Amino acid sequence: MFSLNARLLIAGSLVLAAFLGLTGFTLDKAFRTSAEAAMRDRLQGHIYALLAASELDKNGVMSVSKEMPDAGFATPGSGIYGQIASHDGKQALRSPSMVGLTIPFTLGLEMGTNRFERVIASDGTPLYALGFGLSWKVKGKQRGFTFSVAENMNSFYVQVNSFRRSLWGWLGGVALLLLAVQGSILRWSLAPLRRVSTDLAAIEAGQATQLGGRYPQELRGLTDNLNILIRASHAQLDRYRHTLGDLAHSLKTPLAVVRGSVESESSIEELRRTVQEQVDRMTQIVEYQLQRAAASGRTALAAPVNVSTVVERIAASLGKVYADKGIHFSIQIAEGAVFYGDEGDLMELLGNLMDNACKWCNHRVVITARPLADAFHRHSGLELRVEDDGQGIPLENADRVLQRGVRADETINGHGIGLAVVQDILRVYDGKLEVGKSEMGGAGFIVHMPGT
Repeated sequence: MFSLNARLLIAGSLVLAAFLGLTGFTLDKAFRTSAEAAMRDRLQGHIYALLAASELDKNGVMSVSKEMPDAGFATPGSGIYGQIASHDGKQALRSPSMVGLTIPFTLGLEMGTNRFERVIASDGTPLYALGFGLSWKVKGKQRGFTFSVAENMNSFYVQVNSFRRSLWGWLGGVALLLLAVQGSILRWSLAPLRRVSTDLAAIEAGQATQLGGRYPQELRGLTDNLNILIRASHAQLDRYRHTLGDLAHSLKTPLAVVRGSVESESSIEELRRTVQEQVDRMTQIVEYQLQRAAASGRTALAAPVNVSTVVERIAASLGKVYADKGIHFSIQIAEGAVFYGDEGDLMELLGNLMDNACKWCNHRVVITARPLADAFHRHSGLELRVEDDGQGIPLENADRVLQRGVRADETINGHGIGLAVVQDILRVYDGKLEVGKSEMGGAGFIVHMPGT
């Protein structure tokens, strides 16, 4: 497949060749028409000169002065020929230049009529010929004559061929110059694309971490999204590495406790209780770290996720889980409320917040979402609110409930990691979580997500 540079160069060359070809053809035709008009004017001048040199006596006999109007008429083979012929065919005067030559002039032209044409002489020479009809009154009768002149086309061909050589020579030179300029312009115009390719190769070789430098406005969207994609990929890899390290570190303590219990002289019942506690703790640790690592983060070039669809899906599932409480979900999603990121992250974030609200509510949970706009009315983020009508969270405990493993009420089932997972997801998206009081008296969680 041809490169962009080759494609543009080939297309531009074809357009340039077609344009110059049409220009050359048009100029050639215009010059040929102009040369023919000049030839006709010259022959018309010979006609007038021949008329001035001719005389008609009282008997209707036409004669020409001894001194011909143009020396060419008196020179055989000069290429300029003249003839005066009567319409009745009784008289025909031929210039000395026509000795041994027959030219098929048009005869019998009406008074004042011109006829310009190409003819072939008896020796095969092409000629331009012009005939002019005149009429005189002789002894009460009209007598008509046709004055004809002809000129060899060799001079015309020489003139046209000289112009063509000059025309196509200049057009060819201009074409080569324009092709060189076009190639230089294309190379300069496509330089940013080559720089992108070079920068990507440097990233693949580990010599750079992102696309650097300043790119044209047309490429800025592409390069910015590529940088976001690269950063997201690096961040995801770092999260996996950190998660594995945190998981290994977190499991050391419960494993050491289990090992110590096994090596001690504890009773079977006490050993079983210790192992069960540490297994529950390890399960909690693994579950938390897996959910934390699963956050995909903002994805470049991803389609926006409809918040309303995700909220309704989660509400339908939680309605079945907490069917015994008869929870009423009030969903208020503003038009244009979309999430720029991974749908799974949004499901995890809202799922934890809505599940937490269902645990602590009495009978009602309100979920609202609205897009945020900056001073220029551009999309600048998303605000999510999840509120319930439960007992609420005291302000002094707001920061505490966001910590991993902390539960507001130990009697409620759970591991205390849901809000911590929400925090980790928001950290990936540069978002923020606020804990406050809802208008219904219960807890209110407000999520602020930045724009794209």
